[in-house]
Amino acid sequence: MFKSFFKKGSEKKPVTPSILGLRIGCSFELDALMLKMLEGKLVIESSAVAHVIVAAGIVDLDGSWVYRFYTDDDAFLQVVAQGGQKDEHVVDVKLFHYFDTQDVSTEAAWDQLLAQQLGCQQYTMEGYEYRRVWESVTDYHQPVHMREKTYDDTGEYSVTDQFTMLYERYFSEDKTESLFLSAEEKENAHGGLDRCFVRSTGITLSSSQIVIHG
Repeated sequence: MFKSFFKKGSEKKPVTPSILGLRIGCSFELDALMLKMLEGKLVIESSAVAHVIVAAGIVDLDGSWVYRFYTDDDAFLQVVAQGGQKDEHVVDVKLFHYFDTQDVSTEAAWDQLLAQQLGCQQYTMEGYEYRRVWESVTDYHQPVHMREKTYDDTGEYSVTDQFTMLYERYFSEDKTESLFLSAEEKENAHGGLDRCFVRSTGITLSSSQIVIHG
């Protein structure tokens, strides 16, 4: 699903994003019992136990790094590292599944998305109410900009500007479902911008709930 957006890399094979043993071509498995216990509590109806990583992206946030490992199950594993890019710097691991992707075809719709929709204190989807995670001194939080460089298994890559916001809701006393909103724009072959609004839901994983196969 990624190939048409990628530019050719150099002749020397690039170093693609990797952390915790995760990289393009490897796989990981989730705790099947955990997934069974979550059935009916999340927006997503089901998740595969085994995932193969088909693409990988990285966002540099000036002291923090966001790694995204895209799988063959229309999902991505997001790993956040702070203060360094080694395994010991990892502070958060979440598995997200795409909920939907909406085309944004006009400048007015894009401006409204960024100025009025992405940073509200609450966001309702599928009858569930999510509260904004990132704090602000004002009621509305400006979307957080992320520039992701994403590689496929041939070494080709794309660059996407993303304007993002993170929400969550409790579905039990100590467990949350995350909602990640991202207004994304990418330069197309004609020099214009392709824009879309992506909604994804996810869960936080502990080290005991995931097994990585190199």
